[in-house]
Amino acid sequence: MDYTKEIEELMRLEYQIDVKEANVKQLYNVISKLIMLKVSNDWHNTRCADIKKCGYLSAEFLIGRLVYANLLNMKMTEDVKNSLANFHIDLNEFEEVEDAALGNGGLGRLAACFLESAATKGIPLDGYGIRYRFGLFKQNFINGFQNEEADDWLKWGDPFSIRRDEDARIVEFSDMKVKAIPYDMPVIGYDSKVVNTLRLWQSEAYEDFDFKAFDNMQGSENAINEYNAKEITAVLYPNDNTYLGKVLRLRQEYFMVSASLQDVLAKYKTKKHSLKDIAKYQIFQLNDTHPTLAIPEYLRLLQKEGLSFNEALEICHQSFNFTNHTIMGEALEKWPVEMLEKYLPDVLTEIIKLQDIIDNTLDNTKYYIIKDNLVHMANLAIFVAAKVNGVAEIHTNILKADTFKDWYNLYPDKFENVTNGITPRRWLVLNNPNLTKEICSLIGDKWICNLDELSKVKSYVTDKRFLEKFKIIKQKNKKILSDYIYKHDNILIPTDFMFDVQVKRLHEYKRQLLNAFSILYIYYGIKDGSIKNFKPTAFIFGAKSAPGYYMAKAIIKYINTIADLVNNDPEVSKILKVVFVANYNVSYAEKIVCAADLSEQISMAGMEASGTSNMKFMLNGTPTIGTLDGANVEIAEEAGFNYNYIFGLNVREVAKVKENYNPYELLENNPKLKRVVESLIDGTLNDLGSGVFKAIYDSLLNGNNPDNYLVLADFDSYIKTKLIANQDYGRDIFYEKCLINMASAAKFSSDRSILDYNKLIWHLK
Repeated sequence: MDYTKEIEELMRLEYQIDVKEANVKQLYNVISKLIMLKVSNDWHNTRCADIKKCGYLSAEFLIGRLVYANLLNMKMTEDVKNSLANFHIDLNEFEEVEDAALGNGGLGRLAACFLESAATKGIPLDGYGIRYRFGLFKQNFINGFQNEEADDWLKWGDPFSIRRDEDARIVEFSDMKVKAIPYDMPVIGYDSKVVNTLRLWQSEAYEDFDFKAFDNMQGSENAINEYNAKEITAVLYPNDNTYLGKVLRLRQEYFMVSASLQDVLAKYKTKKHSLKDIAKYQIFQLNDTHPTLAIPEYLRLLQKEGLSFNEALEICHQSFNFTNHTIMGEALEKWPVEMLEKYLPDVLTEIIKLQDIIDNTLDNTKYYIIKDNLVHMANLAIFVAAKVNGVAEIHTNILKADTFKDWYNLYPDKFENVTNGITPRRWLVLNNPNLTKEICSLIGDKWICNLDELSKVKSYVTDKRFLEKFKIIKQKNKKILSDYIYKHDNILIPTDFMFDVQVKRLHEYKRQLLNAFSILYIYYGIKDGSIKNFKPTAFIFGAKSAPGYYMAKAIIKYINTIADLVNNDPEVSKILKVVFVANYNVSYAEKIVCAADLSEQISMAGMEASGTSNMKFMLNGTPTIGTLDGANVEIAEEAGFNYNYIFGLNVREVAKVKENYNPYELLENNPKLKRVVESLIDGTLNDLGSGVFKAIYDSLLNGNNPDNYLVLADFDSYIKTKLIANQDYGRDIFYEKCLINMASAAKFSSDRSILDYNKLIWHLK
């Protein structure tokens, strides 16, 4: 279809200029408006359907750049590309458009994938979250240290959102009221008539601007009220190292759930169904503990509508389901009772009622919501929810056997496993078009919406022609990434190097430090001749640390300092490069996952709930070097253990080693590793007097729990496996591993995840 005339008309309507005069921002807005026009009927029809729906409550929706994804899913890409070509405009100019970074990593990206898959599969799943004025943050490095700057994603406008003032809600805290203004975004499925909605709430002042006060030179009151209201949705995850930071986080979470639940109730009441039947029409999925305040808030709102507490509680039992994403204690949210009492006393009242039920019916030494003056949000969710799920088989088994053992013994039927997934549209079709074209030429295009079809590629794994095509495509992708890194980070990565990649949130348990140690070990080995015939390799990192996470930021500095050492060595840099890309985001990831040769998934076994970056690499034909942790286990099972590089202690072995672990003794028996570790304190590497390297050293060897994530214990196994992978690189057997992984990735489609949620938990039509 030719959209030339419509583009011309929209440009004149919006900007009163000809298309050839438009800048990238104007073009982006016009093409976005064209998409919105084409999707409007399907969106309206989906919204009006009087059927049971699920609301996906999440603090994060890491949607990235939408224009290309929406064009793809509406099958408009080629037509729009050709229409723009009539004006001598390249569709690739939209690469300048920045991501909407309304998430920090896997949790938010998963939420975005789930919404897309639900629309593709025709499942009525709407998202509810927060419209942060500024995303996570923009990251750059100053002398190797992470520096955070505001992420002004709205400077490009927000053409895929529609402000709905008519649906504004009032959210009340004990000390203030704020308006919640919804912005609706269509969630477009691939070649689907279903268009679900992502509703994001923005906080604004409850009272309108007081002109009289301003006119009397008393405008500061207006300014303070407006600031206090807008602060709630100003930034994703405010630093909660301070009391006021924790209060702001609490306000965010309550604001999101209260506005969303009020909204659902208001809409439901217009349909004239009995309020007691609401769970037949509306249920909710809690994406981790952040939205768990929804449970006591729903209890409060339902009673306000006239239901008894017991009636409201029964509805909550039927309405809420809880996804756990971590076993880490610090990530299982706990709110101080005094904080809830001060700011959300009515919500605390409902929580106390739930605790009273436990006190009267259960053993409250095992089962509790309130303990030690803290409200345990995961326990609250488990007690009330209909279903509780982990996000990989190994993770769910740990929840049952350890983290929530007592709850599982009490409610075994509540617990399910739904392994995470990624949408193949964005993570292969969109980001790797040449490989997509080649796959379609072999097996057709049904795999795009049914990833099981991708297994047909296995019959071509030893086909020399296909193998060569895959190598050529990989090299093209590496060239694109290399150019992008040089443009943005000013480091030149030769494309004939092996690309060894670790990109994910920076956390000690993800063990970027283990990777860093291996690089320094290899560097020393090349220098002293003990490592021979090492195939040229670029080690590529991408990660953001939470602004208040001292150790994570220390590790970033350490990696950047190693990069300086390696890249400035005139001899070693011929075969070794290290780059930590700045401001890693979805758009960077799209280029990285299709260019990587080796995927680093090296968390300590038992720590990573699932992971989704491992799935993105697998789908693009990249073998994993990893531990038996999270979804790595299922990846190895699907592709075959021989087709990935598995190393390290398993969950049981981790527990056994920790019984009598002595990292000092380990280092004394391994002088080469000791030399690497002592680079932290012997002056080999300079932390500019900050003391951060000594802090890393102490975390490994001193204190009550030295080397908590067993970096040193897994090192030998890791480095041996890494050197094997390096020697395999470039051989046909390596590329066969690549293709087997890609052809075995069906299980990790978010389409499958969503269908599992629906079958096991939601039961939507």
